[in-house]
Amino acid sequence: MPTATENKWPKQLPTFTAEQEAVREDFMQHWHEVLPARFGVVERFNHGWPAKTARPNERTLEYGSGLGEHLSQEPDFAREGYVASELRQEMADRIKERHPDVEVVAADCQERFPYEDHSFDRVLAIHVLEHLPNLPAAIKEAHRLLKPTGRFVAVIPCEGGLAYSLGRRLSAQRVFERRYKMPYDWFIKSEHINLPDEIRSECAVYFREARASYFPLRVPVTTVNLAIGLEFVPR
Repeated sequence: MPTATENKWPKQLPTFTAEQEAVREDFMQHWHEVLPARFGVVERFNHGWPAKTARPNERTLEYGSGLGEHLSQEPDFAREGYVASELRQEMADRIKERHPDVEVVAADCQERFPYEDHSFDRVLAIHVLEHLPNLPAAIKEAHRLLKPTGRFVAVIPCEGGLAYSLGRRLSAQRVFERRYKMPYDWFIKSEHINLPDEIRSECAVYFREARASYFPLRVPVTTVNLAIGLEFVPR
């Protein structure tokens, strides 16, 4: 089994001014509202691909549920036993308002969840892993929570690739700079801190990669795609 590179984790984020911190918090929520409305093609993969991994009579934990966007894509049978977790309490509250039939917990996926070992059949992480300063801790926790027959399903951006860099300039960067009248570089450097190869390498410590799907070109080349869907099984 590969060895986790513990000496580089957790990564240290820069210190933010009060203004930058306020902008970060506001844009997190704003982008979750803008993305489905204006960039639906990408969102159909981001949420449609992992939704297809749902199976009847299984329990799911979603890391970083945002405003609950993914829940509308899950099959009806998947909602029973579904737990949506979100770091920010105000966003967790909005998930509960929108989806009162789902269990919602305000929690950091880099910390221990209040569930016993092997409590879940599936853990989802949709555009979450690239943000985590302590990525190995979140992966280890997913492994603890999953049954031996469970699956860890993630969607990650092709950060650093040509297609993704261009797409971001035309989407998130444009929205950010118009809204706040300030440069975008400092923000994204503090957000997408983990690259695709790095994420896959850390997942390999606890999981075997069972399936990968690239969007939009489907060829397994990061630089010409926007996102990768990954399905892992526990080692």
